Amino acid sequence: MTEDLVINGIFNIIVYGMTPIAFALGGWIAKKKDRMVTYRLGIALITVFFLVVIFAQEKVVTYYPWFAAFNGLALGLYWTGYLVLMYDVTEARNRSRFLGINMIVFNSAGLAGPALSGFLISLFEGLKGYLLTFAAASSLFGVASFFSLRIRRIQSHHKTYYLKYSGLMMMKNRLWMLSLIGFLILGLFQGLMLFLPNILMFQTVGREDQVGYLTVFFALLTILTGLFISRRKQQSNIRRDLSVASLFIIAGAAVLFLDIKLWTVILFMSVYSLMAPLIINTLTSYYYRIMDGLPLKGMFRIESVVIREFFLNAGRVLSILLQILFASDLNSPALPVVLLLTALTQLGIALLVRNKV
Repeated sequence: MTEDLVINGIFNIIVYGMTPIAFALGGWIAKKKDRMVTYRLGIALITVFFLVVIFAQEKVVTYYPWFAAFNGLALGLYWTGYLVLMYDVTEARNRSRFLGINMIVFNSAGLAGPALSGFLISLFEGLKGYLLTFAAASSLFGVASFFSLRIRRIQSHHKTYYLKYSGLMMMKNRLWMLSLIGFLILGLFQGLMLFLPNILMFQTVGREDQVGYLTVFFALLTILTGLFISRRKQQSNIRRDLSVASLFIIAGAAVLFLDIKLWTVILFMSVYSLMAPLIINTLTSYYYRIMDGLPLKGMFRIESVVIREFFLNAGRVLSILLQILFASDLNSPALPVVLLLTALTQLGIALLVRNKV
């Protein structure tokens, strides 16, 4: 509605600034009740968020900081439950394969979403198509909330929330601390990539439905990476995987120095869609293996997820701030510079991990 990078950037800073607070709250609820309570509460609040957007319409722009804060709260609660669930249903032997299959399922659903929303938006003038899309999204989250009732709760007498001991745990466990810094670095690039691609694509094609169709293509590429991950054996060289994927992303970002045109944006996003999932999957699987060896024998898993999200979102907020300060205009020559610099930081993740955990 605004086509303003600054407003979009501030919106996302509020979202990712609020998310760690929501994770801390969600972790407390999960510890005192169960992770399913946090998960369902997150789904319900996301549903409410979409409904409120439908009723607010153009007023979203006026009150966007409040919408951002509420969105961050809803997403934080949802992802707290989701990530703890992912840890609970996997173990070291099958975690990488599970994450690959999860990526395939997630992006297969993502194939239909952008194409359908782009089609609906193109059928109507003004905001009607957007409102219909938000209504459909709200309904789907309602259905998801119903099906989540089939996931059983875990009865536990260990309800102490150990979040206050996180600093001590970092000092005691160097590998865990280094992996958290890895997520901080991951967030430095991911923060820009969570919202900038759609704006770049809209700028180059000028039509929302075409952006949706391009997103479908990029989701297909991510599915290919998911298939590769799900079928390969246990990772033997984590550093190599992270380094190769980072170098490809850096090369893709460098292409934008030629010009921000449709072909450069598509090339960059194609490389990113293929390589970024490999980095995320590798680092997440590595982090979960470290969580297996932390003290308290699984009683610190919720706190570990909360702390990981704090570091990840700190990186996201920092990168968006950089973009606002140095490349607030889509035509700014500094925009590809900021993208390339944050892409270069991804090589640091490979230096922090160990092949054997």
